[in-house]
Amino acid sequence: MTKSVFIDGAAGTTGLEIGDRLAGRGEFELIALEDARRKDSAARREALNDADFVILCLPDDAAREAVAMIDSANTRVIDASTAHRVAPGWVFGFPEITGHEAVATAARVSNPGCYSTGFIALVAPLVRAGLLPADWPYSCNAVSGYSGGGKSLIARFEDDTDIAWRGYALGLGHKHVPEMQERCGLALPPLFTPSVIPAHRGMVVEVPLPLAAMKGAAGPAEMRDHLAAFYGDSPIVGMGPEPEDGELLLRKSREPSDRLELYVFGNADGSQARLVAVLDNLGKGASGAAVQSLNIMAGLPETTGLRL
Repeated sequence: MTKSVFIDGAAGTTGLEIGDRLAGRGEFELIALEDARRKDSAARREALNDADFVILCLPDDAAREAVAMIDSANTRVIDASTAHRVAPGWVFGFPEITGHEAVATAARVSNPGCYSTGFIALVAPLVRAGLLPADWPYSCNAVSGYSGGGKSLIARFEDDTDIAWRGYALGLGHKHVPEMQERCGLALPPLFTPSVIPAHRGMVVEVPLPLAAMKGAAGPAEMRDHLAAFYGDSPIVGMGPEPEDGELLLRKSREPSDRLELYVFGNADGSQARLVAVLDNLGKGASGAAVQSLNIMAGLPETTGLRL
């Protein structure tokens, strides 16, 4: 049976990529509003309540406003904003971590942030297994393609080709930190240092570990084996291939992908390690994750329409 889907914010970067992944699929019928009606409250309210599934690709306040407009008990929501990622009553849309059944039966699903997807994928399974301490002051360094910042940042980077690197969230209050802490069960918020590079898409998230100073921490090989086993059945998340020439490259020509590749690097004596996640900030970091959750909620194979 065909299900209806309304993408509120379909003209934005995340909405467009979700639309691409749903194009031509007979399982879903897209509810679309003409340009002149996209900001019409009455038209939006009607679409929000008529749809079987709503995917919100909006700023946080607008996402909260959209949820408040929904009166229908039959409308199920996937929110790609930050607004509900640690909110009560919402299921975190990371089925590999949260559980597929929790997503499948949820009425409200919050899409993970792009950076936090890499951090949580690396840290949460290791903390749960007792291979890393929950009370350590973790740090996380990450770089992203500029498409993660939406149309304004895309325009800025494409207009000013002299930008080589952009560091931001210098006040240490990045909006992904709460979900990184909560979903990994950490006692302290991680020290997060995000940045943007002059590539349209792609992301590298790294967690450096001074293992010799971390009481009870496992060694690099044990952590690598545990992550490989934890994601062993996943068609989307898994360990990346052995790097060639001892280096990882993020290329500007990177093709769209909904995969998430994980790495564990360690020094010879096992006293230090680097946990690394490589993903597409518009794939598993945004649109791909939303479509994966949609598939699961609709009772379809989770990889349908994904770019793997």
